[in-house]
Amino acid sequence: MPETRVALITGITGQDGGHLAGLLHGKGYEVVGLIRGQNNPRRPALLEAHPFVRLVEGDVTDPVSLARVVDHADPTEIYHMAALSHVGYSFANPTLTMSVTGQGTLNVLEAVRLTGRTDKTRIYQASSSEMFGGLDYNRPGLGYDEDSRFHPRSPYGVAKLYAHWIARNYRESYGMFVSCGIAFNHEGENRGEEFVTRKISKAVARIHLGLQDRVRLGALWPKRDWGYAGDYVEGMWRMLQHSEPGDFVLASGVTHSIEDFLTAAFARIGVEDWRPYVEHDEALLRPAEVDILLGNPAKAHSVLGWERRVDFEGLVDLMVAADLDRERRAHPEAAR
Repeated sequence: MPETRVALITGITGQDGGHLAGLLHGKGYEVVGLIRGQNNPRRPALLEAHPFVRLVEGDVTDPVSLARVVDHADPTEIYHMAALSHVGYSFANPTLTMSVTGQGTLNVLEAVRLTGRTDKTRIYQASSSEMFGGLDYNRPGLGYDEDSRFHPRSPYGVAKLYAHWIARNYRESYGMFVSCGIAFNHEGENRGEEFVTRKISKAVARIHLGLQDRVRLGALWPKRDWGYAGDYVEGMWRMLQHSEPGDFVLASGVTHSIEDFLTAAFARIGVEDWRPYVEHDEALLRPAEVDILLGNPAKAHSVLGWERRVDFEGLVDLMVAADLDRERRAHPEAAR
């Protein structure tokens, strides 16, 4: 193994990509980030936060560009995070979701295989809890684990399931070191504003500062297994340090509803009853909803020694505090 390990991160401009870049840099890696487009608007913010990252241009939907990047970067580890990861968006754009999230994974695997790195490069595939679906006949007791039945309920979940199975197929067919992390919902201060958790935390900050009156949301009853993204990227890294590749669930083992998230977020600004500040919007309901996703991380605990550090209340506090800081800096006249 080279003296300096090289990690290639696809999807480096996303939440997990940023957390992972910082983690790997701290461990002495050379971090290479795949970025799409010459004028990608996220490039400046990424380099400001992580100036150590070497960016290379490519696209997971373009096999030729991927092969060129892999050949040039010569990575010892690839963390494949790139995806169109918003479930609601996938219903409106199912073909694009499959192309990026599903076919993109195959393209990454083929780039490694065709450049002769099947025994040199370890690959992390970002699988998803959305593959399970949460239907009544498929409801977990202690939570979904690595052997639970899949039944995705969205184009995103279907695309992730294809990516998961093609990654396993390449592991079994070509002897490639490919580990799949079945990550349950993980959030944080860098979560995209299109996701409900960040939508809530930002709205709470703005309501507290008098910058908006209410927040529009869809269904409030679904329950999710929420953790902190900064903890979960540690588990991803541990998968590629293990002696054997495999599938691992990363989860907290506890569920909370969106109502619970609202309660905790508004409590952060001293509001006990959040209902006057929330407006129901039918347009935000999905064609098919997953009512509960609960993960069982026992294997990751026992095999990888992975443990989460931030609990649900700590996660909500962290997100609201970060958005309060952002909004105060953006609107100093409203700061209080």
